Amino acid sequence: MATSPAPVRSDSWRQFVAILRKDIVMELRTFEMLTSMILYTVLTLVIYQIALSQSGSGFDVRLIASGLLWLSFVFTSMLGLNRSLVHEKDQGCLEALLLSPVDRPVIFFAKAVGNLIFLLIVQVVTMPLFFVMFLANRPLGGAWWMIPLSLLVGAIGIAGVGTLLATISVNTRGRDFILAVLFVPIMYPLLLAAVGATSAAVLGGTGYVTEFWRDLALAGGYDAIMLLAAYGLYEFVIGA
Repeated sequence: MATSPAPVRSDSWRQFVAILRKDIVMELRTFEMLTSMILYTVLTLVIYQIALSQSGSGFDVRLIASGLLWLSFVFTSMLGLNRSLVHEKDQGCLEALLLSPVDRPVIFFAKAVGNLIFLLIVQVVTMPLFFVMFLANRPLGGAWWMIPLSLLVGAIGIAGVGTLLATISVNTRGRDFILAVLFVPIMYPLLLAAVGATSAAVLGGTGYVTEFWRDLALAGGYDAIMLLAAYGLYEFVIGA
């Protein structure tokens, strides 16, 4: 008698929830990764402010604000992605997951969603500080809701593809260096589109709505293509 595919889907969902819940509970016990990521982002923004402190009142910081914002998130995300997999590797949790009857794509999605949640928390915490430090008394040229939307689309790609790259680098000797070498070139199209969309929201101007949606569509297309590629490659990468 043929079996129904429903139990398989149900088992995969339970495995996904269990892995994701484990990662979140472990982080909530120590707040080690979130604290490191938030402090790193704040320190990066402070350094940017110090560097721009002598630029004078005539310089419009909005011209480079979106680039500064995404630079801080890129550096912070590499820190979080590396720590999320290194922690699993050092404590033997990754080997335990590989020995358990869990589909490799389930591990990928659980890790990617966990990294996305942590990155979104960092964005929510640091965005008010960013506005106070760089955009105070400077009106936005576009609609405010465009900024969190562009951050969300960019964060999805960073978390998904970054999880694959962190898995590749975690088994190497120079994993911090390897992750950075892989991360920046592969993420370049996404970062270019995300910075463009965020910049359109900050600066406004003629045709900014068209520019925003064009860049956001490019970022979304990158997310879709690269997430499908990461999904297909993860079973080979994690078992290597």
